[in-house]
Amino acid sequence: MPDFEKKILDYVTRPGYTPVREKSLLKKVGGSKSSSTEFEQAMQNLRSRKDILISDSGLIRPVKKESWIAGMIKKTNSGAGYLIPHHKPDEIAHDQRHAGDLYISERDLGDAQTGDEVYGTVINRRRSGGQLCGRVVEIIERASTTFVGTYFETQGEGYVHVDGKIFNSPIHVGDPGAKGVSSEDKVVIDILQFPSKNYLGRGVISKVLGPHGKPGVDLLSIIYEFGIPLEFPEEVLEEAREQASLFDEKKLGNRRDLTKETIVTIDPNDARDFDDAISLNRTDKGHWLLGVHIADVAHFVKEGSVLDREAKSRGTSVYLPGRVIPMIPEIVSNGLASLQEGQVRFTKTAFIEFTAEGIPVHTEFVNSAIQVTQRFAYEQVMPIVEGRDQEGAQVSGHVRDLLKNMHHLAMILRGRRFSSGALELHISEVKLTFDDKHRVSGAVEREHDESHQIIEEFMLAANIAVAEAFNDRGLRFLRRVHPSPEAPRQLAFAEFVNALGYTLKKAQSRKDLQKLVEQVHGTPVEQAINYALLRSLKQAEYTDEELGHYALAVDHYCHFTSPIRRYPDLTVHRMIDEILERPDKGKGQSPHGLRQLGKELSLRERRAESAERELTKVKLLTWMIDNNIETLQTMITGVETFGLFCRGTDVPVEGLLHISRLGKHDYFRQEVAKFSIVGERTGQEYRIGDYLTVEVEKIDLDRRELDFRLPHSSKAKKSATEKPTKKPTYQGKKSTKSAPKAKSNEKKKKSRKTKSLRDKKKKRK
Repeated sequence: MPDFEKKILDYVTRPGYTPVREKSLLKKVGGSKSSSTEFEQAMQNLRSRKDILISDSGLIRPVKKESWIAGMIKKTNSGAGYLIPHHKPDEIAHDQRHAGDLYISERDLGDAQTGDEVYGTVINRRRSGGQLCGRVVEIIERASTTFVGTYFETQGEGYVHVDGKIFNSPIHVGDPGAKGVSSEDKVVIDILQFPSKNYLGRGVISKVLGPHGKPGVDLLSIIYEFGIPLEFPEEVLEEAREQASLFDEKKLGNRRDLTKETIVTIDPNDARDFDDAISLNRTDKGHWLLGVHIADVAHFVKEGSVLDREAKSRGTSVYLPGRVIPMIPEIVSNGLASLQEGQVRFTKTAFIEFTAEGIPVHTEFVNSAIQVTQRFAYEQVMPIVEGRDQEGAQVSGHVRDLLKNMHHLAMILRGRRFSSGALELHISEVKLTFDDKHRVSGAVEREHDESHQIIEEFMLAANIAVAEAFNDRGLRFLRRVHPSPEAPRQLAFAEFVNALGYTLKKAQSRKDLQKLVEQVHGTPVEQAINYALLRSLKQAEYTDEELGHYALAVDHYCHFTSPIRRYPDLTVHRMIDEILERPDKGKGQSPHGLRQLGKELSLRERRAESAERELTKVKLLTWMIDNNIETLQTMITGVETFGLFCRGTDVPVEGLLHISRLGKHDYFRQEVAKFSIVGERTGQEYRIGDYLTVEVEKIDLDRRELDFRLPHSSKAKKSATEKPTKKPTYQGKKSTKSAPKAKSNEKKKKSRKTKSLRDKKKKRK
C-alpha cells in the first residue's frame, strides 16, 4: 500500500507548492480511483494530527509551524477582531470565558477581514479580563475579493463605501467616472489591496448596478455581494434544451407504471416547481402503503455532465424576496422534472409500509412514472378533510378519501415522532408582499397548519427510510446531520428559562424541551424562549459522519425529497439507481471527497440563507423609510454589555437599543445569569422577552443598521408576561412625522470618513 501520508506531506511542503484540492492531490501523489480509500484515510490521519489544513473551499495547505493556529477572523465595529480556531490548542481550549477565541487588536490584524481564513499565533499579552491575545501571521484564503457598495467622489478621486460592516473606511477606486459611474450608484468592486489600520484599501469597479434606491438594484446588490450565480452559461442551457428534446413520456423503459394511481401534490399556492407527490393505499394485512414520489432529476442531470457541474457549484436554489434563482435551468426544474397535474413525469418512488399504528415494517425503492391526479394548495386541504369545503364537486371521492387517509396517517406518525423525543420549535415566519416595483407592500405570517404537517411528516418518513436503508447496506452517503448541543449552552438556556419563571428539569432532555415549548405556546414569552432555544442548538449540515439528527431524534437521516432545489438530494437519487442496478454490489458513494462535498454544500446553503436574510432586512428598512415609521412595538431578543437587541413584534426587523439610550443618569450592568441588564441607581431591569416601545433613531441602509432610542414616556416597557396592547400598523397610513434622517446621517458619516482619506492616501502612495 502506498505510503500516502509521507507522499502528501512531502508534496504540500515542497518549495513553491500551490494549494490544490483532494482530487488533484490524489493524482499528484501517484494515487488512482482504486487507491482512493487509502488516500482518504491518510488525509484524515494528517488532519487529525493537524499536519495539514483544508480550507472551506477545499484547498489543502500544510500547517506552517507548531505554534501557528489556523482559524477564521471575525472583526468588530471597533476595528479589532477575534480568531476563531478550527482546532483549539490546549493553551486556549480551556479559556472557557471566551470560548477559546483569540482577541486580536486592530494593529495585529494586518489586513485580515471578517470570514478570512488565517494563521495566527498567541502573543505575550492579555486583555483586562484575562483573555489571550493573538496576531495574524498569514492569510490562508480570503472570504471574498468582490464586494458591493455605494460610489462617491471627493477631492477629485473615486471611492466606494462597501455595504455592511466589513470595512470601516471607504475603498479608493481611482479616477472619477470609470465605467460611466455616477455618485450614489451601487457598484461591484474587486479589491486590489485590502485596508488595514494604516493603509487605505484599493479596488477597481467591475460593474455598475444602477442608482441607489432604484427598484431592483437592492436585489442585484445582494446577489453580487454573496456571489450567487445569476445567469446560466449557454452550454448549460443548451444541454437542458437537449434533455427536453430527448424526453419521451411514452418510453417508460423499466420504470414501474403508476400513471393510473390516485396521486396528489400539496404545495404553496405560488409554487413554481413541484418535487414531491403522494399516494396512499391499504394492504391486505390492513397496513398502510405510503408512496412518496420524488421528481427524478437524476434522469436529466447525469453525473459529470455540464448540467451536473453547474448544479453542484450552485448547491441549492436561492429563494430571495421577490426572486427565485434556480439550481437547475427552468426548462428542467420548472418543466421536465416538475410533477405537474395531468402530465406524465418520471419519479423515484419510496414505498413505505406502516402498520395501522404507524410503525414502518418495509421499504422499497423503484424508478417509476406517475401522472398527478390533482394539485392542491395548502389552504384547500383541511376544508376537504373536515368536510367543510365549498368546492366538493370538484374533488372526486377517490381523492377526497386519499386526503382524509393522508391526514389520519400523518397525525399518527407525528404523534409517534414526538413521543420518541423529536423537537419542534414554534418560531413565526413572515412572508413579505411586494408591489409591481418590487417594493415591500406588507407582510403576512406564514401558516403552518395540519395541511403542512401532512407533507412534512411524509417527507421526513421518506428521508429517514432512505437513510436507514443505505445504512443497513453499509453504504457511505451524504447524511443530513444535526449534532447534539454543547452542555454549557444547554445549561445557559435552562438558567434563562428559570429567569422567566419556568422550570426545565433536564436541559439535555428533548422531551422536557418540547414540553416547555408546548407550555409557552401562545404566551408572551413564546418567541423569546424559542429563539433562545434555537441559539443554543448547533446548525444542521451535510457530512458522511454518523452524527445523528438531534432535533428529529433519529440516528440516520438524509435529504431525498427535493432534488430540484438541493444538490445533496441528487447524490442520494444516484445511489438509489446504483442499488437498483446492482443490488448486491453497490458500495455507495466514493469516500474520496465526500466529506469535503458536504462541507461545500453546507456553505452554499448558508450563503443562500444569509442572502435571503440580508435582502429581507434591506427591503424592510427601505419600507420603514418610505413609510416614515418612527415608533415600533418590539421584544428584546438579545442582551449584551453594550445594549439590547430588539425585534419588531409586527414588523419583523431587528435593531439595537444602545445602552447609552437607556438613561443619562443611570449606570447599567449586565446580569448574565438573568439574561438582563439592570440600572445601578434606579433598579430598572431589561431582560430577554420584555416588550418595549421604541423610537427609530437612525436607519443606515448601506450598513443595514437600525438604531433605536427610548421614548420619553415612562410606559415604554412591558414585562415578558404582559403582551403589548397595540401593534404598529404594517400596511396602514403613513406617519405624519418626518422620516428618520437616514440620508443626512449618511452624508455626515461620509464627510467624517473622508477627512482621514488624505492621510491614508499619502501612506498608500
